[in-house]
Amino acid sequence: MITTEERKQEAKKYRKTTSRKALGQWTVKTGRPEVEQLIRKQEQNRQKDLIPIRHERMSASPFSFFRGAAVIQANDLAASPGTPFRVQACGDAHISNFGIFASPERRLVFGINDFDETLPAPFEVDVKRLFASLEICGRQKGLPKAARTDIVYSAAALYRQSMSGFSDMGNMEVWYEHLDLEKQMKKKADSISDKQKKRIEAVISKALLKNSERAVSKYTETVDGRLRIKSNPPLIVPIRDLLGKDRDRFDFSHSIDEALKIYKESLPAGRRHLIDQYEPLELAHKVVGVGSVGLKAWILILMGRENGDPLVLQIKEANHSVLEAYYGASVYEKCGRRIVEGQQAIQNIGDILLGWLRLKTASGSNRDYYVRQLWDSKYSFDPETLHEDAFDVLSRLCAWTLAHAHAKTGDRHAIAGYLGNSDAFEDAMVKYAFSYADQNEADYEMFLKLKK
Repeated sequence: MITTEERKQEAKKYRKTTSRKALGQWTVKTGRPEVEQLIRKQEQNRQKDLIPIRHERMSASPFSFFRGAAVIQANDLAASPGTPFRVQACGDAHISNFGIFASPERRLVFGINDFDETLPAPFEVDVKRLFASLEICGRQKGLPKAARTDIVYSAAALYRQSMSGFSDMGNMEVWYEHLDLEKQMKKKADSISDKQKKRIEAVISKALLKNSERAVSKYTETVDGRLRIKSNPPLIVPIRDLLGKDRDRFDFSHSIDEALKIYKESLPAGRRHLIDQYEPLELAHKVVGVGSVGLKAWILILMGRENGDPLVLQIKEANHSVLEAYYGASVYEKCGRRIVEGQQAIQNIGDILLGWLRLKTASGSNRDYYVRQLWDSKYSFDPETLHEDAFDVLSRLCAWTLAHAHAKTGDRHAIAGYLGNSDAFEDAMVKYAFSYADQNEADYEMFLKLKK
């Protein structure tokens, strides 16, 4: 059996093919026709009447554009110097796709919370997207260049150091690692000020309150003694307003029971029993996210056999990952299953009701979805509003989390060996983040002109 040290030494040889310095190379190009082509192609199968909303959200800022245009960076990364070290990549690992959620034991943990683009790919696909997002968001926040450089450098250093640490750990030890917020607070109690403690406690309180009961309170109303989802077109359109209209577009609006039955087949037996204790109440189409706008996304309210026991599920359309064109098709034929299997590989602590389904549209074509709880103590930070110190902390939490995901699903010894002990990786990521932020701004300005 090859030893850990031998694997590290073997990985170092790849520096001759792609040096760590080469990972930071990017030459800014202006007026790129591929930007419009990639965006238009991605939107071909989306709901046409929602495309203006997508464009409006992407136009809000360079960071918003970056969030909605994962396909552009995926295209750019495929043409850049790379490594052979594959992991289960998130595929869209920008800073806003990390946050808080509840473990099955109802403890709050920090992790990746978006997996629509997940696919096996080289580890640098994720790290470059994360570190570019730090620079882009830092500019949006008005942070000086020196502060942005320090933040990207520190996050890259923590990624490299964490990977080295995971390489020294046993397989099971790596698997069970996670960021438990309450434990972290206790561990760092002496170094956290009272003001910081209050801020953290406020975040935890908000997360704990974000559950199905809160979702029902926000999205429903009682009319003639019956609970129903409030209409707010085009962002939220209840099923009662859709019946009889464009049945291909709303492919399972007339068959909620059938959809639930197919979804339950993707769950372990014990979880099926749990879902069986709920009855579907109402369904609504809901516009979500930035890059996801135009995909079919639904919220389904179910009620337990007793009143006051709600469960709110999100049923979101699943398409092919933006990475598949460059790193090969998924081994899973169903796109919803690709997302679920990828998420479960990355997260050892996650949503117990995560599943998938495939339905036939009225025209006979297939449409894939994945299903999860809408709110399960989920909390996403708004990095644009965070104080510089908090933004720095969040950046490093994301870096550790990404390193852990890659250590679980890739060859952590090889990645650690390739990255080494010097700061060559950090320097490369700082250089790349700055150059790609310039590229993103050029693409954003072009997008604004195209939109007019």
